[in-house]
Amino acid sequence: MDLGIKGRRAIVCASSKGLGRASAEKLAEAGVNLVLNARSEGPLEETAEAIRSAYGVEVTAVAADVTTDEGRAALLAAEPSADILVNNAGGPPPGLWSEWGEEEWRAAVTANMLTPILLSTAVLPGMCERGWGRIVNITSASVKSPIPELGLSNGARAGLTGFVAGTARQVARQGVVMNNLLPGAHWTDRLESNIAFRAEKAGLSYDDMKARMEAGNPTGRMGEAAEFGAVCAFLCSQHVGFMVGQNVLLDGGAFNATMG
Repeated sequence: MDLGIKGRRAIVCASSKGLGRASAEKLAEAGVNLVLNARSEGPLEETAEAIRSAYGVEVTAVAADVTTDEGRAALLAAEPSADILVNNAGGPPPGLWSEWGEEEWRAAVTANMLTPILLSTAVLPGMCERGWGRIVNITSASVKSPIPELGLSNGARAGLTGFVAGTARQVARQGVVMNNLLPGAHWTDRLESNIAFRAEKAGLSYDDMKARMEAGNPTGRMGEAAEFGAVCAFLCSQHVGFMVGQNVLLDGGAFNATMG
């Protein structure tokens, strides 16, 4: 399918690896020019060169911490007229509610709520003026079905979800579409660390916990980053103009519900 976005310009956050990189690759495959972001310059430059070579699109790498004012300014200076914004950030570490104080909550809210909100509000005026835009927030399946050990993520990402729900309906008339993409268990560094945490807590080996989690999914497996990236690219496409403010769950059916 032609996504209808060849030549568009996108900012993709946390895109040196994992789900962010997979999303960037699928956008590049559709002909989108990219500004990639991550904190570590080396891996980010390697990813940028790999995508540039594979797909022949423009790729700019901005190594910066976008949870800071300076980092966001650098990213937006590199692409002041973004047609597409993919907000993404690694989640807070797992743990127990009793271990988290104000410092931990501030860090989680800054990374997983305030930063995507501030980036969105920075690019929205230009998108509205040009009459076209796509914002996809990579959040988490925990927004629909909270994961106990990921309470910091549950709370912060739920706040972002509320912001999108209201804002998406205010900018849709200007041709700007905002949606959230909620990954379940996909093979990333984050998933591996979560398996290790659960295994230790349950007194199991890593392999035993991995097998248990795979068996518990209706598909019998974990998700692959590439299939996630393809869905993200679709949500950035020309074909979603009537899909506004939705939470698209990509979890292999793990969330068991008739609706919601």
